[in-house]
Amino acid sequence: MTAGQTITKWVSGLRYEDLPDRTIHEVKRRVIDSLATCLGAYHSNPGRIAREQAQSVSVPARGASVWGTKHRTTPDLAAFANGAMVRYLDYNDTYLSREPAHPSDNLSAAVAVTQATRRTGRDLILAAVIGYELQCRMCDADSLRKGGWDHVVYGALSTAMLAGRLWGLSEAQLEHALGLAGVCNIATRQTRTGQISDWKACAFSNAARNGVFAADLARRGLTGPFEILEGPKGLMKQLNVPGLRDLVLSPDGEFMIDRTYIKYWPAEYHSQSAIDACLQLRPQVAGREISSVLIKSFEAAVSIIGSEPEKLRPTSRETADHSMFYCCAAALVDGDVTLATFDEERLADPRLLNLIDRTTIIEDVELNSGYPKGIPNDIAITCADGTVARQRVDFPRGHAENPMTDEEVVAKFRRLAGGVISDKEADRVLKLCWKLDTLKDVSPVFEFKVLGAGRGTGAGRGEGSSKRGKGAAPTPKSSKPVKRSASAKRGGAGRRTTRGASKPVTRSTRKLAAKASKKRGR
Repeated sequence: MTAGQTITKWVSGLRYEDLPDRTIHEVKRRVIDSLATCLGAYHSNPGRIAREQAQSVSVPARGASVWGTKHRTTPDLAAFANGAMVRYLDYNDTYLSREPAHPSDNLSAAVAVTQATRRTGRDLILAAVIGYELQCRMCDADSLRKGGWDHVVYGALSTAMLAGRLWGLSEAQLEHALGLAGVCNIATRQTRTGQISDWKACAFSNAARNGVFAADLARRGLTGPFEILEGPKGLMKQLNVPGLRDLVLSPDGEFMIDRTYIKYWPAEYHSQSAIDACLQLRPQVAGREISSVLIKSFEAAVSIIGSEPEKLRPTSRETADHSMFYCCAAALVDGDVTLATFDEERLADPRLLNLIDRTTIIEDVELNSGYPKGIPNDIAITCADGTVARQRVDFPRGHAENPMTDEEVVAKFRRLAGGVISDKEADRVLKLCWKLDTLKDVSPVFEFKVLGAGRGTGAGRGEGSSKRGKGAAPTPKSSKPVKRSASAKRGGAGRRTTRGASKPVTRSTRKLAAKASKKRGR
């Protein structure tokens, strides 16, 4: 049996009745969370463009909804448009292992094909579990990032399989779908390197579009390459991911969706524990001048969000939410990290830039050993009066070891929905999500009525304020509660070191980064 056949046999054999109650409940939470991040990004540039593209095609009879409308398009275009909205804010869920992932990216494909096939809420739940299981187990098996490839390569495979299951494909057809999805969807990590563009929102949704398309072709009789994983020119060899050969799915009835994390703050996940630590330290340094901030972290975090010159002077939301420098500075200055933290006018805030200039990020061997089980970040703040405050956080709020409550997930939904849909509509959507397993038709969940066009991401919503107030996120229930207090004093400039003491980022580097940002930014 080939590795691909092992996958298709499992996909074909899994039943809704095999799912524990906790797993079914977790899917409902992820649907709510994904709708929240979609609503928060509804008026974003990628969201608008993706919807326009999907709405240029109409398929009234067997189509799938563009979320927030009653327009039906092809399921692959619906997966693309809706997935881009879910992903844009970098606020949807996460799984970290040998390869990082945002597994709720699978949901837009699952919803689209559920609608196109007129299947039920239970079918959607099963498809979601399949997508999460496949993508996360592949992330456990081997790293794409080490070779410069992007995690969305695994997403093309997972979405092809969940779509194939919804279409009722045979094991042979599923194998063809796997080959069709795998052979032509090899993406590089340039999407997430340096100055980050709008495409980051679309990278997985494009893979999902292609995964759905591959399954659709296979159901119509098109054959795909055999041995797509272990073949002589297959993914294992070409992408150097031999670990896929030993993939084991849902051992002992355990499902990966139960081990993934919901984000508490709208920033790249490796920064979540650093943000948490900064918020805990903030009251201790209130009213004092900060001389330096030392962040000890682990390889993945330093490599992805703590080492490139562009992360020191981000010129776009996409780069800022992937900068540990910026996120930690905002947490210390503002006392929170919200959507408004990444508004264009904040990116040049001298208070943030001055604190970034006093921040050093280094890779720590001890912290490397704590990842990926935890997300260990150890922060020490030194003040001009000699005060030193230190805090380490391994499991930020939302991590599988420190999960958000249902009430916190709902609160996140309401914050992001505010100003995009009415409170009454939000109540209706939430009620349907919690009874997803009873729905014969899932369309009413996703065809919510959007209010008048907004002014952009974060505009006119409670989440849009960077100050603590009515719409701000509540204090997370961590082992050491995060408190909020007056901002610390800032000033001066300094030197930063990234990826260890051997690689200093100097002022000359910053000048080059600033010039590059002007050329490549918006």
